[in-house]
Amino acid sequence: MEKKELINVTDIGRQYTIGSEEIHALRSVNLIINKGEFVALMGPSGSGKSTLMNILGCLDTATKGTYILNGTNVSALGDNELAEIRNKEIGFVFQTFNLLPRSTSLDNVALPLVYAGFSKEARIKRATEALESVGLGNRITHRPNELSGGQRQRVAVARALVNNPSIILADEPTGNLDTKTSIEIMGLLETIHKKGNTIILVTHEEDIAKHAHRIVRMRDGEIESDTVNTNIISVLDRA
Repeated sequence: MEKKELINVTDIGRQYTIGSEEIHALRSVNLIINKGEFVALMGPSGSGKSTLMNILGCLDTATKGTYILNGTNVSALGDNELAEIRNKEIGFVFQTFNLLPRSTSLDNVALPLVYAGFSKEARIKRATEALESVGLGNRITHRPNELSGGQRQRVAVARALVNNPSIILADEPTGNLDTKTSIEIMGLLETIHKKGNTIILVTHEEDIAKHAHRIVRMRDGEIESDTVNTNIISVLDRA
């Protein structure tokens, strides 16, 4: 089957000016990710992986270079257009879940659909289906404080999926979870990947990165290595 290019980053750089000092968070990054890949982005603190993640997620813009996402040159877009692309193309899963504490699971998952202009009926239907797909069909009326850490992260995954995005961008998704729950969440991400979703996983944990099929390592604002993972850890294979 022919590979379809989803992300094409060419000579991306990002620098910040702090006082009189120039900080080069990214120097020159070139990266292609195809549709349906499962990629882990790794690197120590200060390597540039968080900056690259923010650019890939359209949360930040590069100082130089070109970023083509699903055929659109997003490096030239303004804030409103970036917000639209973010909502349409990218599903985020964060380490801290980022759920609204007073809202139910259903309302948290339906939130991206509000911004996308779906009717209330359509929002309820799609959010319910997304929660069912992550095994939380019986928790739709529960608020975050009534859920375990693993269940909260499942709500966050359902929210990431609800818009049928091009990419799931998972930033340290197991960082606040115990080992058993981490394995469950990685199994969920594996299942989502098997259904054809593209996943970019940002992590500093080697054992979490090994669930991905490709590992990109960063250092000093550049890609140090980009390799196929020949030692994939799979939760699903153990089941």
